[in-house]
Amino acid sequence: MVSGHVYIAVSLDGFIARSDGNLDWLMKQPTQGEDYGYDAFMASVDGLVMGRGSYEKVLTFGEWPYAKPVIVLSRTLTQRDIREDLVDKVRLSDASPKQIMQGLAEEGWQRVYVDGGRVIQSFLRDGLISDMTLTRIPVLLGSGISLFGSLDDDIDLRHLKTKSYPSGLVHSTYEVVGDDGASEAL
Repeated sequence: MVSGHVYIAVSLDGFIARSDGNLDWLMKQPTQGEDYGYDAFMASVDGLVMGRGSYEKVLTFGEWPYAKPVIVLSRTLTQRDIREDLVDKVRLSDASPKQIMQGLAEEGWQRVYVDGGRVIQSFLRDGLISDMTLTRIPVLLGSGISLFGSLDDDIDLRHLKTKSYPSGLVHSTYEVVGDDGASEAL
């Protein structure tokens, strides 16, 4: 069984980036030496699935931050678009979320970090997210790229835990539950 997991920062008004993809608001937040559970989360997953926009944003950070395999969902990127130093770390796919998860299950993956606004939205719509950890950043952007888009149906969540930090960040984890109250998973 493979399950999808979200770990993402969001402004207090629900945006993951400015309209142009800029993360300047996030980068200026004081961390006070905290990793906010990120290292433990990364140790718990087999790899990442992210969208093209997230991939291209990560490339601007300089050194590649992921030791685990990354699958980039894109209909426009080709293998030539992958930096030479990332050829063995990044692969491209234009498969649907369900196809990706089925393929990863066949490869033996159990936990997948799902990242990027539209990718998270599509995995949620397909019932492929088991839980989400949202780190709310104490800033209002007023507009930008929303974490959650429109939905055909409600997605019920069960609050698991919340932790606040001296820096003002608030970290909440929610389990995605199905119509029968059971946890969502493939």
